[in-house]
Amino acid sequence: MVVGKSSFDRVTVFLSGYATHADRHGGPDPLAGFHEWLVARRGRDCNHGWPGQVLHIALPQGWEDIGNLPPEEEQRAIAVLFELLDAFLAEREVAGNSEAPA
Repeated sequence: MVVGKSSFDRVTVFLSGYATHADRHGGPDPLAGFHEWLVARRGRDCNHGWPGQVLHIALPQGWEDIGNLPPEEEQRAIAVLFELLDAFLAEREVAGNSEAPA
């Protein structure tokens, strides 16, 4: 995946765009249920979408600006995002469909 500058914000925008494109053109939304899965994994909800939920898991100490994370936090957030996304998609695959895992 090419997103230019390596940033958590750009990666999440790319993934959201990919999911929207798939949904609009009749394909399965690869992120369907991801937010709910993250909330269940984290054990609590807040007013953030799935990118914020990932940041809560990756950076439990908090963050100031999602679009301007320090380099070490960018790297951590991106790594955790893909770990979580891999786990989510694996669970969904085991469930045998493109719906969110239970």
